Amino acid sequence: MSDDISYTIRRSTRARRVSVRVDALRGVEVVLPRRGTRGEAAAAVAELRPWIERRLSELDRARSLLAIGRGTVPYLGETLALVPQPGRRRVHRRGGELLVPAGESQRAALERFYRRAAAREIALRLDRACAQVQARYERLTIRGQRTRWASCSRSGTMSFNWRLMLAPEAVLDYVVWHEVCHLEVMDHSRRFWRLLEARCPGYREQLRWLRRNGAALVLP
Repeated sequence: MSDDISYTIRRSTRARRVSVRVDALRGVEVVLPRRGTRGEAAAAVAELRPWIERRLSELDRARSLLAIGRGTVPYLGETLALVPQPGRRRVHRRGGELLVPAGESQRAALERFYRRAAAREIALRLDRACAQVQARYERLTIRGQRTRWASCSRSGTMSFNWRLMLAPEAVLDYVVWHEVCHLEVMDHSRRFWRLLEARCPGYREQLRWLRRNGAALVLP
C-alpha cells in the first residue's frame, strides 16, 4: 500500500508512461499521461516504495548537511542565519546574517537575492576562466531550471541555475569550467572529459557531490 506516502499527481500531454519523481522542492510527484488514472499513480508509488523511501532519506541527510530548514541557508559553502524583519522587502547580507522580510514574502525575496548573487559570482568566474583559456562567450543568463544546472548553446550563450549558489564554492567552479569546455567541445565525448580534467583537475569529486546532493538545493 502507498497510503502512508504523500504524493502529488501531475498530468503531462508529453508523458507516455507513469513516472515517479522525488526532489526537495516538490516531494514525491507522480507524472501521469493524459489518460492515466489515480489507481495507476497509487500502484506506481507502491511498487517504487523502497526507492522512494531511500530517496526521501537521502534528501533529509542532504538538507541536514547543507543546513537547510533550520533558520539558516547555505551560500557557497557558508551558512548564513536568517533574520526576519517586519516591513523589509529586499534581502540584505550583514556578515554571516541575511536580513529578510518576515512572513510569506520571505522565500521570493530570498530567491531574488540568490539570483542577483549568482549573476555576480558566476560572471566573475566565467570571465576569469575564459580569459585563462582564451575563450569567449556571448551572453550569460541566470535561470531556475528544475533538472539542469547549466548549459552552453552553440551561439555561446551561457545559462546557469541560481541554485548553484546553495552548493559549495568548488561545485560552482566545476560547473563553470564544464560549460567553458563546451565552448570548445559541444558534446560529452572522451575529448570533452579529457579537456575538463586538464582544466579542472579533480572535477569528478564535485560532479559526484552534485549528483548526490543536488536535489536538496532548494530554499526552505
